[in-house]
Amino acid sequence: MDEFYKQIILLVSTPIYAIVIPLEILLSNFKHRKVYTWKETLINFYLNAINTGIDLLLRFLVGLSILVFLYQYHLPIHWNPIAYWILLLLGEDLLFWIEHYVDHSCRLFWAVHVTHHSSPEYNLSTGFRSSVLMPVYKYLYFIPLVLLNFRPLDAIFMYSITQVYGILVHTQAIKKLPSWIEYIFVTPSHHRVHHASNIPYLDRNMGMVFIIWDRMFGTFTEEMPDEVPHYGITKPIEKPHHPIHIVTHEWLEIAKDLKKSKSLKNKLNYLFRPPGWSHDGSTKTSKELQRDWKSH
Repeated sequence: MDEFYKQIILLVSTPIYAIVIPLEILLSNFKHRKVYTWKETLINFYLNAINTGIDLLLRFLVGLSILVFLYQYHLPIHWNPIAYWILLLLGEDLLFWIEHYVDHSCRLFWAVHVTHHSSPEYNLSTGFRSSVLMPVYKYLYFIPLVLLNFRPLDAIFMYSITQVYGILVHTQAIKKLPSWIEYIFVTPSHHRVHHASNIPYLDRNMGMVFIIWDRMFGTFTEEMPDEVPHYGITKPIEKPHHPIHIVTHEWLEIAKDLKKSKSLKNKLNYLFRPPGWSHDGSTKTSKELQRDWKSH
């Protein structure tokens, strides 16, 4: 069954990527917009290759093993076949939103996730700019699904399918879609906000497929005509194309903060509070920056 799912994902994703990425490159060059550079694109695929290798290793040795073990303790729920797949999609996307929110709200997890945000470019290849170490823990977020009698392989399959959608919204070529689509689904406009380093856009629009979670939980922000997105992170990386530094730079910053911190409480805060937190106010979290921005 797992091999069958792999074939479906390859059948769906490969032709899409093979068409849309060259098309975006051609369109951007035709419009004289420098959306792609070789260095950033190569880094994107380099990070994706490492992530894929770790993912393939841990998916079966750790992730799937844990989910299969816990599945035997699932609740005796008997799903209607149609409801099963609809609720699996909704449940998986909600759990992704929670994971994504944690990645942005806890510096320990941000140190993993930051690689996906670190490019100053924004194009379809940015969707492949993977958070290298995320496979170490991402499958733990599927535990509620298997306990609700969603089969482990189905949960992983659904996640893989939604990732295809999640990659395709990484584009500047599409401006706005019809209002009903913009209201329900994550669109390129919504996701441009998510990747922007502009203060009002920080830590907004966390969804993968549905934007409804952000609307419900107060993390939604519309792309504003007078606030053009600037992509990347608030503090540029010193060596953005170094194959090791691109993955480890935030861990090195954490180590510096732990070294200068004297109390255990502050050391823990540097690990588990949001990125930008500091004991002396020398740096600020996104919420603090947004408060200051609004006050001015």
